[in-house]
Amino acid sequence: MKLAIFDLDNTLLHGDSDFLWGEFICQQGLVDKHQYHEQNRHFHQQYMDGELDIEEFVEFVLTPLSGMKKADFDALHAKFMEQKIKYIMTRQARKLIAKHRDAGHTLLIITATNELITTPIAKAYEIDNLLATRAEVKRNVITGKSPGTPCFQDGKITRLDEWLEENNYEPEETWFYSDSRNDIPLLEKVDNPVAVDPDDALFDHAQLLGWDIMWLHKPRPSEDDDDEYL
Repeated sequence: MKLAIFDLDNTLLHGDSDFLWGEFICQQGLVDKHQYHEQNRHFHQQYMDGELDIEEFVEFVLTPLSGMKKADFDALHAKFMEQKIKYIMTRQARKLIAKHRDAGHTLLIITATNELITTPIAKAYEIDNLLATRAEVKRNVITGKSPGTPCFQDGKITRLDEWLEENNYEPEETWFYSDSRNDIPLLEKVDNPVAVDPDDALFDHAQLLGWDIMWLHKPRPSEDDDDEYL
């Protein structure tokens, strides 16, 4: 079995679903617009700087959903997909996924964004396997809790190892595509690390180690030919 692993935000998506979700629920009037917007931007910057407290952030995201019926969330999320997500699901990302799917590789999305937000996005990309930060649902009600290891930084390695063991997988070759310095730990573990539209820290790290760098959504610095994206 050969395994192709994809980060989601700013990798398969030309944007950040976690950040956009925060903006969306502000627009829907589910939270105090000014206060939540400022906190959302603060956490987003921490993430970009590699300084995010993941447990604090997950609590921030899930608290407004605590007590919401799953069916009500699903209806809200469908609106989110229509207004925000469909515009950042790109042709280039679909081509990359298809490249691995056509080669018979097992496909897996691994993301720090919680599974409530990301499960429908993975389905839209027709990827069955998803590892995301957990969001507890009991008796069809969202509890606001996140059990287990957050799927972030070294936690992605932990969650991937658990998934491989649970499924009795021993991949003969692995790829991982990511944009973020936060994913360097997992990128260093796979056979084929690929930096996708990397942030400055990941770009420097990838160049130092001779990793492939892919300009999937942004123009390639020296050329814009779509055929070169893959």
